[in-house]
Amino acid sequence: MKATNALLSASGTTIFEAMSALARAHAAVNLGQGFPDDPGPRALRDAAAAYVVDGHNQYPPMMGLPALRQAVAAHDRRFYGLDVDWQTEVLVTSGATEALFDCFLGLCEPGDEAVILEPAYDTYAPVLRRLGVTPRAVRLTPPDWTLPRAELAAAFTPRTKLLLLNSPMNPAAKVFTVEELTFLAELVIAHDAYAVCDEVYEHLVFGAARHVPMMTLPGMRDRTARIGSAGKTFSITGWKVGYVTAPAAMLRPITKAHQFVTFTTPPNLQHAVALGLAQDDAYFTGLGAGLVRSRDRLAAGLAALGVPILPCEGTYFLVADMARWLRPDEDDLGFCQRLVVEAGVVLIPMSAFYERGAPRGLVRFCFSKLDATIDLALARLATWIR
Repeated sequence: MKATNALLSASGTTIFEAMSALARAHAAVNLGQGFPDDPGPRALRDAAAAYVVDGHNQYPPMMGLPALRQAVAAHDRRFYGLDVDWQTEVLVTSGATEALFDCFLGLCEPGDEAVILEPAYDTYAPVLRRLGVTPRAVRLTPPDWTLPRAELAAAFTPRTKLLLLNSPMNPAAKVFTVEELTFLAELVIAHDAYAVCDEVYEHLVFGAARHVPMMTLPGMRDRTARIGSAGKTFSITGWKVGYVTAPAAMLRPITKAHQFVTFTTPPNLQHAVALGLAQDDAYFTGLGAGLVRSRDRLAAGLAALGVPILPCEGTYFLVADMARWLRPDEDDLGFCQRLVVEAGVVLIPMSAFYERGAPRGLVRFCFSKLDATIDLALARLATWIR
């Protein structure tokens, strides 16, 4: 038999699926994969179910139901002051991961380069490489994840096609400031590049942090694709409904990629998400408040066990330093695998978000869970540590 694709054949199963499978096998508490215990708003679930019975279940328009594209445009105007043409500047995708793939496929040519910030979601680099694009990773250093400006400036070259920015950032839980975004935007403009902004956690920000889309900055409206996710905003990760907002000229090749990838997304889910985006401001502001409570519950429990934790300004995730519990010859993946068996708790090793040389001993906790789930995980960790 002829060989299959070498790059993808050499890739392992994504760490999130691998660790969730371990959780099922060992009846462990899963604080690994980023999905909430919350089933999502009942009104949206009812609307999706009713649409299956009473709605039109054939192919919807390739770019998405008009109602959802209009809702995305209205959402961007309401929260960020963006004036978006829903007919030419909004695309609905089957999740944000598909949206990312469409952007890479539509914007990049083999031989291009893309600047990414590590720690980075594990989809980015492998997909870019498979498309013949060289990822140029620039590492943010814990615990404060400050932008290394000299390294960033050096990473941009004449071959740079795009900057890939994730803010609020998974897994670092960092929300980039306007000053940091402005510095990045100036680099993008100076090198005549695009910005692809993964903003799926846009409403999950805490305290004084504020999410500012790069698209709103001077000079960036015509060179930025902004990606959102119903899964994160409405706690319905299994629905896989994402959306891209981009200037028309930039969105056209992204849409052409989309037509050859999934073509469209289930209409009942699009209908329900459109209703969700039209909810009043109280829903969106309440998302952060609810997660702060869960974050603080987990953080307090870990602190009581002597586990150092890193700052958390947004997302579902808290990074902790468990290096003192690693064996001398053990990496963070081996530690997390051992923890499943010995403690019955699933975490994600931070090395999954680095191409190489990850900081030793850092792990990611997911706190978008019920109190009972967090408390059970803490109790099991306490028993294991003692």
